[in-house]
Formats: sequence, structure tokens, C-alpha cells
Amino acid sequence: MSKLSEKIKEEFLALIPPTIFFLITLSIVAIVRVLMLKGTGIAVSTPVQVALGALILGKAVLLADMLPLINRYPDKPLMYNVGWKTAIYVVVATLLHYLERLVDFWRATGSFAAANERLLAEMIWPHFWAIEIILVVLIFNYVVMHELSRVVGPATMREIFFRNPHAARP
Repeated sequence: MSKLSEKIKEEFLALIPPTIFFLITLSIVAIVRVLMLKGTGIAVSTPVQVALGALILGKAVLLADMLPLINRYPDKPLMYNVGWKTAIYVVVATLLHYLERLVDFWRATGSFAAANERLLAEMIWPHFWAIEIILVVLIFNYVVMHELSRVVGPATMREIFFRNPHAARP
């Protein structure tokens, strides 16, 4: 196998876990949004948008993990990196969540400033914050599992989650 194909395979395998996580996360958010917006006439995300968003977020997380700013506390207790990464990812997710709504209004108004003003006036804030709470919880869980996997190693994580717990015991 050539070095290029090995690198592509390595990148693809690294992309699978965060992409699957975000596919599940964004699907949960889409379902909650559909339930909250039922009967309002407000457009919701399609499965294609959810899948594309998961791919983008999966790759974004891999790229972000390469930045020194993201891995600020690698030698401290896990909670430092978990808290730090969760805070950064939540800020980015909140920005994306807001921009996702803004784009719809921008298309309708044709002006960024008018779209932002209309969005702020028409947004159903309890719905926005409900989705944010779900995102915070899901992102926190992702970061905890990711950091735990980084410390104990992927092989140990697979063993913990996918082997028979009674098979190795006498």
C-alpha cells in the first residue's frame, strides 16, 4: 500500500467516530426541533443537511484537535481538557446554530443586517435555548469519551465497550 493510500485510510478511519457521533447528535437535535416546531410552518433540517453537517463537524473536530489551543491541558487531570474543549465546542456550536437560522432570514430579506434584526425579533428563544442545552450535554459527552479514549487508548476503549465482561474473568 502506498503512503498516500495509507494516509487516506488513516484519515478516513479517524473521521468515522466523530462523524457518527455528530450524525446521531444532529439527528436528535433535528427530531427535537421537528417536535417543537410542529404546526408553526418553520422549515426544519432535512436528513441530507443533517448528514452533511455531521461530516463537516466530524472533520472540524479532527482539525481542531491538531491545534495547540485546543489541547491546552494534555498533562493535567482529564477534567481540565474536558471543560476547556467543551467550552470551545459549545461556543462554536452556538455560533453555527445561530448562523443556521440567520441564513434562512438572509435569503428572505437579501440583507445581512435586516436578516439579523428580523431573526432577533422573530426567533423563538425558548426553542433556541432548549436546543443549546441538548447540544451542551451531547458535546460534553463526546469530549469526555474522546479524552478518555486519548488517555487509555482506542484498543482499551474497544475492549471496554465491545468485549464480553465475563470472558476474561476466572
